[in-house]
Amino acid sequence: MSAADKPANSLWGGRFGAGPAEIMRRINASIDFDKRLYAEDIAGSKAHCAMLVARNVLSPEDGAAILAGLEQIASEIESGSFAFSDEHEDIHMNIEARLAELIGPAAGRLHTARSRNDQVATDLRLWLRNGIDRLDLAMRGLQQALIDRAVAEAETVMPGYTHLQIAQPVTLGHHLLAYVEMLGRDRGRLADCRRRLNECPLGAAALAGTSFPIDRDATAAALGFDRPAANSVDAVSDRDFALEFLAAAAITGTHLSRFAEEIVIWCSSEFGFISMTDAFTTGSSIMPQKRNPDAAELVRAKTGRLNGSLVSLLTVMKGLPLAYGKDMQEDKVPVFEAVDALELCLAAMAGMVRDLQPRRDRLRVAAEAGFATATDLADWLVRAAGVPFRRAHQATGEIVKRAERLGCSLAELPLAELQTIEPAITPAVYDLLDPVRSVASRTSFGGTAPESVRAAAQEARKRFLK
Repeated sequence: MSAADKPANSLWGGRFGAGPAEIMRRINASIDFDKRLYAEDIAGSKAHCAMLVARNVLSPEDGAAILAGLEQIASEIESGSFAFSDEHEDIHMNIEARLAELIGPAAGRLHTARSRNDQVATDLRLWLRNGIDRLDLAMRGLQQALIDRAVAEAETVMPGYTHLQIAQPVTLGHHLLAYVEMLGRDRGRLADCRRRLNECPLGAAALAGTSFPIDRDATAAALGFDRPAANSVDAVSDRDFALEFLAAAAITGTHLSRFAEEIVIWCSSEFGFISMTDAFTTGSSIMPQKRNPDAAELVRAKTGRLNGSLVSLLTVMKGLPLAYGKDMQEDKVPVFEAVDALELCLAAMAGMVRDLQPRRDRLRVAAEAGFATATDLADWLVRAAGVPFRRAHQATGEIVKRAERLGCSLAELPLAELQTIEPAITPAVYDLLDPVRSVASRTSFGGTAPESVRAAAQEARKRFLK
């Protein structure tokens, strides 16, 4: 065949007599971002090649040449000497084109009994599986940092809030363990996602399977999947595994953002609950006195990237008929960006947890403000004086009003003033109006008492760090 007789596009074959417009080439190419899938693509090609040889679809000689060529390509990419080209559109065709340069026509036999549709679905599942494993390790590291800090601060009294209004005294250790539990559920969601995505699309081909005598169980096992995907149309056409991951990532990001917001608040001069070193703060280009909690602010902001990635892929997928559509080329960037952003946020947050220094004096003073022990007073009236809770609640509210008018705390209010409102009150009540005694009394399971915090931390180590 003369050069003039050859198809204008070597990827699409003889159906097309002319090449694409320049803008079509640009919008169609994905190599700039999907080259991140090179290791997964090569792993999938190796498994597919070995299976074809085992099923006598491919000769042992061609199989050996293909495997050797793929090994060289992997080495070239890892060393930085591989020349990626958008003329070849994507990572699959870049590798196949280089394989043809290395071993000749045998390279064309590798694509027997598969399509780029099942190839890319396999690649993305492999990549995301590895990404989830890295994220789980990072979440575990953050949990460990939080648990270690919680033990150190098991007796550090601070105000607990609802509506960002002082509610009851708690311990800082107890507060930090709340995020350990959130992260535990986040890890559970990612584990569930990993389990569901661990089915192999390879062998589904374009959408209908193949007439070649392939062994899909063999390729699935070789790539560490639990099983081959059961339906060839579903295998190439859905990205619910990516959506599930992005939803889980967005929830995790929300948890991190809430904690980051607290760090920002706690660092402010108005609160002054914690300080942080130069390692996780920055200065100002004009105000020399500033120490800004930029790491926390950026973790808070990157939640927007995670939410955006989820909405982006949901929008891509929402109107697609079965099976594959080129729209699905847009599935990778949201997943890549979400894994990158979340991995960075987790590392930054773990660093901040280890870096922050509680200002225990400020925390204690704040815990004494806002009549934080009012609930203890109401509970005492019920427990020690036999007052019905609704009456105890009303009386305590009147006592708080009296303390506000006199400009003093509940602990400073004279006994006579207390008894004017509720005669059943005795001097013993003052023992519970102190924040330290208040938190020590909260010994119920999951409560804030120091002994409960230490026990909860020990149990959390068993559940999450084993």
